Amino acid sequence: MSNINLQTLDSILADYAQSGRSALLPALYAAQSYYGYLPEPVAARVGQVLGIPLADVYGVIDFYSMFYREPVGETLIQLCGDPACALAGSDKIMQDLCQHLGISTSPGISPDGKVGLESVSCLGLCEHAPAALVGETPLGQLDRTQVEAIVQSTGTSPYARIGGDTRLLTANCDKGRPTSLEEYLEGGGYAGLKKALGQPPESVIAEVKTSGLVGRGGAAFPTGVKWEGAASADAQPKYVVCNADESEPGTFKDRVLLEGDPHLLLEGLIIAAYAVGAHQGYIYVRGEYTYAYKVLGWAVEEARQAGLLGKDILGSGFELDIELRRGAGAYICGEETALFESIEGKRGFPRVKPPFPTTHGLFSKPTVVNNVETLCNIPLIIEQGAKAYRQLGTERSPGTKLFCVSGDIARPGVYELPFGASLRHLLLGLAGGVRGGRKMQAILFGGAAGTFASPDELDVRLTFEDLRQAGLLLGSGVVMVFDERRDLRDTLKRLARFFAHESCGKCYPCQLGTQRQYEILERLAEGKALSGDTVRLTDVGWTMTDSSLCGLGQTAATAVLSAIKLWPELFSEPQP
Repeated sequence: MSNINLQTLDSILADYAQSGRSALLPALYAAQSYYGYLPEPVAARVGQVLGIPLADVYGVIDFYSMFYREPVGETLIQLCGDPACALAGSDKIMQDLCQHLGISTSPGISPDGKVGLESVSCLGLCEHAPAALVGETPLGQLDRTQVEAIVQSTGTSPYARIGGDTRLLTANCDKGRPTSLEEYLEGGGYAGLKKALGQPPESVIAEVKTSGLVGRGGAAFPTGVKWEGAASADAQPKYVVCNADESEPGTFKDRVLLEGDPHLLLEGLIIAAYAVGAHQGYIYVRGEYTYAYKVLGWAVEEARQAGLLGKDILGSGFELDIELRRGAGAYICGEETALFESIEGKRGFPRVKPPFPTTHGLFSKPTVVNNVETLCNIPLIIEQGAKAYRQLGTERSPGTKLFCVSGDIARPGVYELPFGASLRHLLLGLAGGVRGGRKMQAILFGGAAGTFASPDELDVRLTFEDLRQAGLLLGSGVVMVFDERRDLRDTLKRLARFFAHESCGKCYPCQLGTQRQYEILERLAEGKALSGDTVRLTDVGWTMTDSSLCGLGQTAATAVLSAIKLWPELFSEPQP
């Protein structure tokens, strides 16, 4: 590419030069946005400006799936091929797109070089399945008759259906647009922040501990305990980080909160920063959430203009700024330490723990990291008080939970329920039961890293303790339904392919185990099972679970192991 204008590139990179390595991902995004991809002269100049060796720049480019070293067309269509979209017919749409564009395989580019096409992992648009990202435009509910509309980015992706028995976290998320700062304030927004700033930070932490709030991203670690650990650490500076890298297949609740009520998240993050003594915050948004990223940018600017960010917030003397960071297509960056590495401008490899983030987190300083749903609970807890918050839910699982319902269900969407409601109430009552009146075959709890349940378990209560007793993982709140027609072998193959693709390769149990698991399940889906495959899958699965470095490898086999327990006949070799 000999006609590259490096003067233009230098002007693009000028805003990032002073930040050094930590600006690598934003700088690469800016360069790729201008050139369409990242050819060697561009990558080299990025490295020169930021003071990073070219080998390290390429290490980052090659690690993240949303950076490209070769042309991908003027418009890139990324079509989801994970379970929810596969159930809705994404494979056939991919075939039609290939035929329409004259592309023989995916990924590929049309003969005129204008349109690129690739199959990708979950886009977080499961309630709109089948879904695609066309350039930066999310499209949902695609149909085989809409091929030209998909190419022209004229399809639609309506806001999610939002329901449930209560509407605390989602109260402002049904407008079909973001809630503005003015609207948020009119509804009592930032009252929790004002109350928090009027009391000592340790009192805020004590209230959060009393509330019983635990992380809503899957790990369920007590939020107040995490904050207390960072607050008591001696090192400075301290950081607060919002993990908005919602990449678990089947999960889209955080996207709904980000797009519908961004100030609820900002308020929670500001309170967290005040409680632990942090003056710099980051919100790390998954790369595919292009619209949510823009919404957050608008909200942060609104907050700055209103004196809710910056110096002397609301006259309290407390100071905080928030920086947005966009991920680049790496599921592993949902793991907190891999996320830190990404913000620091590196490949998203998870770190060995201990030390833990509360003492050695972002830039090796004390850090609190919470996900979107967790932080959105904070303003409610502080404003209403822990006692009032605990009136919802159960003693051991207080508050509400957002559930992402998708698959073969009549009314897919986000449902907010107090802990303690039954699965039957969620699926058959609120979500309308199986689409088309068909029979339910299976339910996937917690996403790709979750567990399967059978229809016999519809009366389980949706609490941490009840689901744990039933051997089910609540995880990020995924509830994906499969009707009687579905071949679960194909679903298992897709889950295994996801983990094989997303494994970062840092530890051998996960790197090799996910590949081996995928090979076996791909063979199984093709009707070519071998004697002993069940034993092989079990051995590989427990090896990954027991010896992988981080949560990706430790949960990569949970769905498969649960399926072996529930439906051993799926893994039998075909009869002659």
